[in-house]
Amino acid sequence: MLRIYIIGISILFIAIISNIIAKQIGISTWYDFLTSFAEDSSKNFTILDYSWLFVFYPFILGMGYKIGDFLLNLLKL
Repeated sequence: MLRIYIIGISILFIAIISNIIAKQIGISTWYDFLTSFAEDSSKNFTILDYSWLFVFYPFILGMGYKIGDFLLNLLKL
């Protein structure tokens, strides 16, 4: 149970940092993408936005898992 929690915290930490960086450099986040459906938004998403949301962001979250797993193995928990 502790293993799942620590890996989850690692993924969450990486997700927060990734979203902050994406927002600062002007790439749409999942929040922007999902709210565009709820609002009558005419926001045009670029190929970079879609690449970020469906390729790079999931890869980065997967790396968050690997970081959490590495830390657990390092601590032998």
